[in-house]
Amino acid sequence: MFFKTKTKTIRLLFLCVFALVFLVAPLAEAASLYVSPSSGTHGIGDSFTVGVYANSSEQALNAISGTLSFPTDKLEVTSVSKAGSIMSLWVAEPSFSNSAGTVSFEGIVLNPGYSGSAGKILSVTFHTKGGGSAPVNFATGTILANDGQGTNILTGFGSGNFIIELEDTTPAAPESDTPSAVTGTPSAPQINSTTHPNPDDWYTVSDVELSWSIPQGVLSSSLLIGKKSQAIPSVNYSPAIGYKKITDLDDGTWYFHVRLRSSAGWGGVTHFRLQIDTKEPEYFEITQQPEDDATNPVATFLFEAEDELSGISHYVIKIDDAEEQMWQDDGTHIYRTPALAHGKHTLIAKAVDFAGNELANFAEFNIEPLSAPTITEYPKMIDDWADLIVKGSTYPNSQVVIWLQESDEAAMSYFVQSDEEGLFIFAAEEKIDEGKYKLWVEAIDSRGARTLPSDKLDIEIQRPAFWRIGSMAINVLSIIIPLIALVFLLIFLAMFSWNKVRVLRKRVSREANEANEVLKKSFADLRKSLVNNISSLEKAGTKRKLTAAESRVVRQLKKDLNMTEKVIRKEIKDIQKEVE
Repeated sequence: MFFKTKTKTIRLLFLCVFALVFLVAPLAEAASLYVSPSSGTHGIGDSFTVGVYANSSEQALNAISGTLSFPTDKLEVTSVSKAGSIMSLWVAEPSFSNSAGTVSFEGIVLNPGYSGSAGKILSVTFHTKGGGSAPVNFATGTILANDGQGTNILTGFGSGNFIIELEDTTPAAPESDTPSAVTGTPSAPQINSTTHPNPDDWYTVSDVELSWSIPQGVLSSSLLIGKKSQAIPSVNYSPAIGYKKITDLDDGTWYFHVRLRSSAGWGGVTHFRLQIDTKEPEYFEITQQPEDDATNPVATFLFEAEDELSGISHYVIKIDDAEEQMWQDDGTHIYRTPALAHGKHTLIAKAVDFAGNELANFAEFNIEPLSAPTITEYPKMIDDWADLIVKGSTYPNSQVVIWLQESDEAAMSYFVQSDEEGLFIFAAEEKIDEGKYKLWVEAIDSRGARTLPSDKLDIEIQRPAFWRIGSMAINVLSIIIPLIALVFLLIFLAMFSWNKVRVLRKRVSREANEANEVLKKSFADLRKSLVNNISSLEKAGTKRKLTAAESRVVRQLKKDLNMTEKVIRKEIKDIQKEVE
C-alpha cells in the first residue's frame, strides 16, 4: 500500500512539473509521437503488433508520456511490451483498458537522454474483433527536452488506421464452380495440417501433411492440389481417405481442395491454402548514410532487401558483441543504431522473410571520439578526503565521469554535470581510503557521444594529521606496553621462583638435619650393639682361645664399623654443605 501511495505521489509530482514546464517554457526543437506500422489490413480474429515511437532528432528528450486510443468495437489489446524501449525508468508501468479503449505510458530516459527519429517506447499487440476501419491515434502526449528545464518539445502526433475485413463466405472470383451441397450430403470437411497449420503463414517445408475427419456414411472422397483457389476436386478415392501427404511442392501459393460423397451425393468443397517459401531473400544491401559530424554516436544505415515470394518480415541486428535485436522496418528502410562508444564497429544484419529464411550482410563503420576533457585543478596530495576537489572543462551540458584507481584495484567512478560553458567541479562527498591513485576524466555529451580519456594524473590521499599521530601513538604503545608487561612478568616469575627455592632449601635443610639426627642416633645404636658383640667375643677369648674364624670376624667388624662411620660422616657433611 505504501509503495502504491508513493508511486502515485511521484506521478503527481512529475505531472505537476510537466504542466508547469508546458505553461512557461517556449517551444524548442520539434518532436513527435507516432505508431509503426501505421496501416494494414487484417481479418477478424487476427493479431497484429504496433510499435509506439518518438521522433526527436533535433534535440535530446528526457521524458515521454501519452495515451493511445483505439475503437473498442473493432480492437482489443492482448499485451503491452517494453522490450527494446529507450525508456530506462518508468514513472508508471504501461497499462491498457479494453473498456475505455486506451493504452497509457509515462517514463524517463536518463541523462544524456535520447536523440533520434525512431526511439521505441513500447509495443502494443491488438486482437481484431469487428470489421471496418480501426483508427489508432494519440489522445494525449508530452515530450520533455533534456535541457534542464523540462521544455515540452512535442509538436505533433502520427496516426494509424487499420482495415479489418469481414469474413468472406463466398469466393470473390471463383475459378471454377463449386457445386451446391444437396440436402443430406456431407458438409465441407475441416482440414488440419501438422506441417502448415495456418493458411495465412509462410513455411519453409515443402512436404505437406493434411488430414480431415470422415463422418459415418461417407463413401468416397475427392482431392485436388493446384494453384486455383476455388477448383473442384476431381481425384476420387473409394473408400474415402482422411489423410494425404504431398511431397516436394514447389515454392509459391497452393490450394488443397477436398469434398466428400455419401449415398445422397457429393457435399461441399473445402479450400485450404498452403504457402511455401524455401529460398532466402533475393538481395540485401546495407548502405551507411553520410554524417556531417563524425563524432555522432548514432550511425544511420539504409537497408534495402527484397523477397519476391513471402516478403521481408523483419531484420535481426547485432552490433559488435551485443545481443541480437529484432528491428521492424517502419517503411523508411532507415535503421539507426543506439548511441555507441567511439571506435570501430561491426554491424551484422539478417533480412528475414515471412517464412523465416534469412539473408545476412554486414557493414563496418567508425565513430570518431570527442576531444578529452581538461583537468585544470586538482590536489596532488591531501590528508583529508573532504579536500579532494577536481576542476576542469569539457563540452557544455555533458555528463562528466571522474575515475579513481588504486594500483591494480577496480577503478571507482563518480559523476557530475558540466555547465553551459563546459566547466565542471567534483568534490568528494564520501570517504576515500588512503593510498596512491590514478585520476582521469571522461565526458558524455547530450547525444551520448563519449570523449577520449584525459591524461592519468597521480594523486595521494593520506589520513588526517591527528589520525596519523594517533595511529603512530597507538603503534608505539602497542609495542611498549607488551614489553613492559613482559618485564614485569619476568620479574614476578623470578621472585616467585626464588621464593620457591628458598622455601625448598629450608625444607630440605630441615629434612637433612632431621635425617642427620636420626642417622646419628641409629648409627650410635648400631655401634653400641656391634661394640657389645665384639666385647662379648673378646671376653670369650679370655676364657678360651678364639678360633681363627671368630678372630677374623672381630677384626672385620671393627674395620667395617670404622669405615662405615667415616663414610656416613662424610655424606652428612656433604648434604649440609649443599643445603647451605
